Amino acid sequence: MSGELVRVSDADRDRAVVALREHLAVGRLTLEEFTERMAAAFGSATAGELEATMRDLPATSGMRRKPTRFVPALFSSTRRDGRLRIRRRVFCLVGLGNVDLDLRQASLEGDVVTVVGFAAFGALDVYIPEGVEVDVHGLSVFGHKNTRGKDVPSLPGAPLVRIYSFGLFSGIDIWRTAERGSIRQVIRAQRELER
Repeated sequence: MSGELVRVSDADRDRAVVALREHLAVGRLTLEEFTERMAAAFGSATAGELEATMRDLPATSGMRRKPTRFVPALFSSTRRDGRLRIRRRVFCLVGLGNVDLDLRQASLEGDVVTVVGFAAFGALDVYIPEGVEVDVHGLSVFGHKNTRGKDVPSLPGAPLVRIYSFGLFSGIDIWRTAERGSIRQVIRAQRELER
């Protein structure tokens, strides 16, 4: 019998997910890629299917990006997206401006990542892929704080994104999305779902 057709056990799947988490932590996988591969690993029935989730990952680590720790927008608009590297926490400060923090392709380096946002007379938008656990806390005075998108159950082993937001005359929106396009496409798709 071919090695690729051998059935895998739950322990094999768990080991693969642990390896994927390590690749996420060192920045080889984005959060979105991690959730997709983790779902595929848990759904694998054979060794070939399980190995496919790890096939293109290098054996050695490459250069590491500088972690994103602070995202300011004072009298301006700031967007952070792409393959961001987030350690334990990131701070967002908005004053008469707008911050878009897109974590859909970010590499998260911990089991729990915290986003702390302070917004006054502006807007703070955080984008998170579906399947990642989100815990939102905070206060908005003369503004709003919304969590938008489907509340899909988180995948086992997925990191937790904890968001503490404080707003004054500000809009704070957390977007859970499976959309892969631009931020505009995410917002447009969500508004069509809400109609």
